[in-house]
Amino acid sequence: MSEDLFSALDHLAATSTVVIDRPRGSAHPRYPAAIYPLDYGYLDGTVSADGDGIDLFRGSAVGNGVVAMAVIADIDKKDVEVKILLDCTADEIGTAAAFLRDTLGLGTTVWRREVS
Repeated sequence: MSEDLFSALDHLAATSTVVIDRPRGSAHPRYPAAIYPLDYGYLDGTVSADGDGIDLFRGSAVGNGVVAMAVIADIDKKDVEVKILLDCTADEIGTAAAFLRDTLGLGTTVWRREVS
């Protein structure tokens, strides 16, 4: 069943323009001490729960597609969001999760794509 979800996310990523508005090494707009460890942006032309494009982290494993998704709960904003992890290595998935959880203080669960 989860493969259906990841296949749908692959389709969204493949048919949308990836916009990186926070390149690796840039500061978070609300928390300047939080430095993005990976490219961060969104899929243009899509809509997520907050009304903006679907958020994503893009890694260095070009061609891997959507390898995981992070479900986050932001107590301050009182919202829940899904962020996709596109073309990430296993280490980059861990790095993105640690950034969300430890640096930004968000409740974070990562759902990795099963590889057969």
